[in-house]
Amino acid sequence: MRNKNVSFLTRAAMIAAIYVILTFLANAFGLANYAVQVRFSEALTILPYFTPAAIPGLFIGCLLSNILTGCALPDIIFGSLATLLGALGTYTLRKRKWLAPVSPIIANTIIVPLVLIYGYGLMIEGLSVLQCFGYYCLTVGAGEVISCGILGMLLLFTLQKYRTRLFPDI
Repeated sequence: MRNKNVSFLTRAAMIAAIYVILTFLANAFGLANYAVQVRFSEALTILPYFTPAAIPGLFIGCLLSNILTGCALPDIIFGSLATLLGALGTYTLRKRKWLAPVSPIIANTIIVPLVLIYGYGLMIEGLSVLQCFGYYCLTVGAGEVISCGILGMLLLFTLQKYRTRLFPDI
């Protein structure tokens, strides 16, 4: 039992660390923040398909990334919660491989635009709050489709080949 707990915590910590590193990489290229966000780290949101240790790992990784990159407090809280909800959804839908990226895409597409509007005050001149929300849903959603849908599924199919070696039952 103790070895299983250590293995679970180790996997979660490794996933969190990789998430932070990938976020810093995307940040270095100017891809991780604002309206269109292509965080390479969001591809990791498919990992709960393989292991429940990814759920706390992704949450902590996102939380640390948001803190370390200087995000506003609403982004630290609600952006991290969006990743947590996405990870929980991926784990819940793990029996249907093609649905793995759907929950993170939906969670971020709904929550992040609200953070942009209310946390950062990013309003587009001449547009109402509802219009800005719709615009940001489109742009954030596009970034999430790239990060989670395309890159995430590429990662899923790559890891699928090594599933038993990388993710033995915990």
